[in-house]
Amino acid sequence: MDKKSGRKRIMKLYQFPSGDEVHRYKKSLVICFAGERKVLGTGPNNGGYRTDLKAVFNHDCNPGPGISCELRADTYPKHMDLIAAQELGLDAEHCTGLMTAASMENVSIQSMKYEDFTVTALVTGEIRNNGGRVGDPAVWHEKADISHPVRPGTINILLHIDANLSEGALARAMVTCTEAKTAALQELLAPSRYSRGIATGSGTDGMIVICNAESDVYLTNAGKHCKLGEYIGKTVKKAVKEALYLQSGLSPEYQYDIFQRMDRFGVTEDALWERYEQKTSGFARAHFSDALDRIRREDELVVQTSLYAHLLDQTEWGMLKPDKAWSAGKQLLRQLGWEEKKQPQMSEPKSTDVKDTWIMWMTEYYMQMVLNRITLSSGKN
Repeated sequence: MDKKSGRKRIMKLYQFPSGDEVHRYKKSLVICFAGERKVLGTGPNNGGYRTDLKAVFNHDCNPGPGISCELRADTYPKHMDLIAAQELGLDAEHCTGLMTAASMENVSIQSMKYEDFTVTALVTGEIRNNGGRVGDPAVWHEKADISHPVRPGTINILLHIDANLSEGALARAMVTCTEAKTAALQELLAPSRYSRGIATGSGTDGMIVICNAESDVYLTNAGKHCKLGEYIGKTVKKAVKEALYLQSGLSPEYQYDIFQRMDRFGVTEDALWERYEQKTSGFARAHFSDALDRIRREDELVVQTSLYAHLLDQTEWGMLKPDKAWSAGKQLLRQLGWEEKKQPQMSEPKSTDVKDTWIMWMTEYYMQMVLNRITLSSGKN
């Protein structure tokens, strides 16, 4: 902040080998080009494949906690044009941008060089509220002049490659970049908020891939078997993970918790309390929460829970027969002190029942095990 004027100063964050520069101002990241660039992007304004752009940007539209982003024009592209021209001082006809509710102060910038090219990823991200798995049930069908509000949470990626790529390689770089983002989410076990699956992204993710059309280095492949693809994967994975940590604290440490492993299956504190209250009167809610906090990160419980969740996933994917998954699941529950004969008996699903029935049934027995551990850890019988 400029103390004399009270205005935020333009901050230069990074300079690429090509001379392109990254600046942060007006709640935006702007990459200004120093020469001719090929660009492939998903932005609503001037998206697609372009060779005439002078800049790209990522804009934080978040007006504050609990307040939704609002468009300043009657369409999304026109809104982005206004942001470009009025807020950022750019030529709206020769730039493209992405929008998010993530803070630009939480950007991750990761760069790697291999011999004659450099790959740099700039990522902002939030996934905990709007994570989804590709193929999850959607909430709306696009029609002219109709929009539908969605939960906040977006991973935006600006991928800069200091080499000249063929048009096909530029498109392949976007595919590799998307795979890297999804791999990062898989390794973090980020949950979908629309199904029982692990998230592959959010429903509003954006991406812009830039290459240097003036470079003497000309590359025609960005797949996983070539070094460019490898370096895109490494750079983007690292940047996605750091951006999610900076924005929302998502990390292996945060995920080391039975609820982070199982809430996509409906295992939440509220669900456990509802079942506890129906069967026992030993705790007030506050004491119940305290008892739960004491066990939710226990090493043995988290490890066995992780294995149990993977059994549920493989049942969901059709990789294990439900009755065989339950047979293995019972062994895990027994190692955690669960005794089948002491549990309220539920009729075991038939081998012909749909997998949803088995998954819900296995989840219910998992919650009984957790309730039993809470009772034992607190001396309540």
